[in-house]
Amino acid sequence: MPDYEKLGAFYLGRLKDTDQTLLYDSKDLTTHAVCVGMTGSGKTGLCLGLLEEAAIDGIPALVIDPKGDLANLLLTFPALEAADFEPWVNPDEARNKGLEVPAFAAAEAEKWKKGLAQWGQDGARIQRLRDACEFAVYTPGSDAGIPVSIIKSFDAPSQAILDDREALRDRVSSTATSLLALAGIDADPVQSREHILLSTILDTAWRAGASLDLASIIGQIQKPPFQRVGVLDLDSFYPAKERFGLAMALNNLLASPGFEAWLNGDPLDIDAMLWTPKGKPRISIFSIAHLSDTERMFFVSLLLNQTLSWVRSQSGTSSLRALLYMDEIFGYFPPIANPPSKKPLLTLLKQARAFGLGVVLATQNPVDLDYKGLGNTGTWFIGRLQTERDKARVLEGLEGAAASTGAKFDRGAMEQILAGLGNRVFLLNNVHEDGPVLFQTRWTLSYLRGPLARPEIKRLMQAAPRAVVDDAVVAEVPGESSTVPVLPPDVSQLFVPLKGSVLSYEPRILGVARVQFADAKLGVDEVRDCLYACPITDEAIPVDWPQAEALDVPLNDLEKTPTDGATFAELPAIAARGKNYAIWQKSFATWLFQNQSLELLRSPSTGELSRIGEAERDFRLRIQQSAREARDGQIQDLRAKYAPKLQTLDDRLQRAQLKLEQEKAQATSQTLSSVLSIGTSILGAFMGRKTISAANINRIGTAARAATKIGKERGDVGLATDTVESVQARLQELNQQLADEIAAIPEVGNEEFGSITLKPKKTGIQVQLVSLVWM
Repeated sequence: MPDYEKLGAFYLGRLKDTDQTLLYDSKDLTTHAVCVGMTGSGKTGLCLGLLEEAAIDGIPALVIDPKGDLANLLLTFPALEAADFEPWVNPDEARNKGLEVPAFAAAEAEKWKKGLAQWGQDGARIQRLRDACEFAVYTPGSDAGIPVSIIKSFDAPSQAILDDREALRDRVSSTATSLLALAGIDADPVQSREHILLSTILDTAWRAGASLDLASIIGQIQKPPFQRVGVLDLDSFYPAKERFGLAMALNNLLASPGFEAWLNGDPLDIDAMLWTPKGKPRISIFSIAHLSDTERMFFVSLLLNQTLSWVRSQSGTSSLRALLYMDEIFGYFPPIANPPSKKPLLTLLKQARAFGLGVVLATQNPVDLDYKGLGNTGTWFIGRLQTERDKARVLEGLEGAAASTGAKFDRGAMEQILAGLGNRVFLLNNVHEDGPVLFQTRWTLSYLRGPLARPEIKRLMQAAPRAVVDDAVVAEVPGESSTVPVLPPDVSQLFVPLKGSVLSYEPRILGVARVQFADAKLGVDEVRDCLYACPITDEAIPVDWPQAEALDVPLNDLEKTPTDGATFAELPAIAARGKNYAIWQKSFATWLFQNQSLELLRSPSTGELSRIGEAERDFRLRIQQSAREARDGQIQDLRAKYAPKLQTLDDRLQRAQLKLEQEKAQATSQTLSSVLSIGTSILGAFMGRKTISAANINRIGTAARAATKIGKERGDVGLATDTVESVQARLQELNQQLADEIAAIPEVGNEEFGSITLKPKKTGIQVQLVSLVWM
């Protein structure tokens, strides 16, 4: 494999004016990143390359796309043939170049093939990208891509949010602000009665664990579940007549034809948008270019709040788990104003790193960013900037980031570097490295076609599944009664809560039991609560437990009285006899013993077992995350292991190089001295007396002996050179050993899981209840 395909390393390009590959440690993204650069600087290509590397490394991402550029991530063509490019090339661009579309597509295909080759890439790497990750384009408020339903966005937040007063307050405030803004109401969180009322409704419901939808919110505005707001009674604070106006504003929003698109589609479930049901990572692109400014703010705020809730439900980790990327942050994180998106985004920047979520923000307008909020951002990608004001704001942000880590910051040197940046050349300032570097971005695997309009997104995603929300249908059942059948005292009955508009009950036999699964060797001791509802028939075996269905309602949620106004189907006579329930209890226990089992997945490489009730997808994600953490730890241990040896060799190399320089200097000095001595002696002999004196003979002898020392000094230089080369060879060998050991770390998580089946003992089955239940 190419030298850039390394575990946990993103191939972003090459150091400027060199062939040295730039690899970025994915773990560094847990301290977040910012990418700034003017139009044409190559910012989009860099960020798409970053997302491609994350996908290849199995890191999922939530991608907010305000301009429509990022759907280009789906334009990947491993064969690199003109026919693949032809449906997606820009016809206007082809005409501007005087080419027909097929010819332009062929030119683009050849251009991409050559561009990839220059960066050591090919179609095989594109195929690896497509195999490693699933890509999806979501279009909230539209069915061009996969629509997004906001109904669950008003559900009660996770317990982690409810337990954190500040987090709950921020969630309530941003949700209220977003919803009111969507309805055209500019509400101040402190002064606006609309905002205070809506916030109180959300807070009251969520603290009680109750979820809401837009219809129930409208109903509670008219009849709130509380009588006082602060020290004032409700009608004094906000009279009913005026509350009706607010209810009408939200109702008009709900009734508008275009709003239906916000209610259908996939729920805004962050976990499901990051991983497929089989545990494959997913790059979810939220294209919002078609929305109005208020609609964009509404959706982005909801998405950020849902992401924050998801983050707080995760276990802590120091490795990168997922990415949140926004292509153009302009207007969503300003330095002075406080739009609904700012608070959750600021909270994510402060807290998400502890849970493995990296936040990456990009903009071409540096002056619109709250750089104080980005003071803890660890990585800065800085491209060509347009104005001196932009440069000053970026320098302010870099200085703040350096101050937060205690690193030195040379403002003058940084100004000179920023002034010389060109296209596709970026300054990488990473607090985890020794200093900033300049690099040129690599060629993207995706075809950079430019922004995709809604028709093109629809064509791109036409095979994607669509979520359909259907109204419940109530069928008329013959023999229904509006009263509960009269039963003898020894026959107990319970009622499953009715849902929606369904007001009809049918009888079943309810079996409730606790089944224990235990295996000391495997360390498993689990008790499963089983609730089954079995039909009552006219067959020879009226209650046949193999026909029963699991009841997805906790026992404590079953009611003792029916819903008012409901009707009841006819009850078979056999279900009205108390003695039959003892018989059905025994058959229920026997059926549980024969049919209950506990299936656990097992990882062959680690020996770990799945948890009770843990889906294969979640087990695979847990194994992959554990493996990633173990991998990062092993790499760190290896570097620590080799560090003393490498330092020792570095010290030896410095001493050997110093010795070599000394020997060279001595050899040069000795050579010059000998030449002068011999020359002086001979000249004296010829220019002096006619006969050579004893003194001249001695001087010539001394010069000859000095000449002999020249050979010795040159020999010493040779020995010193050999020593330097030997140490350099050993240093190179040790670095290669370290690289080989890192490359040899196995990848875990993509294996085929085994399975283990546990059966209960008869003594482990306790039937708690067999009763009549109305469903």
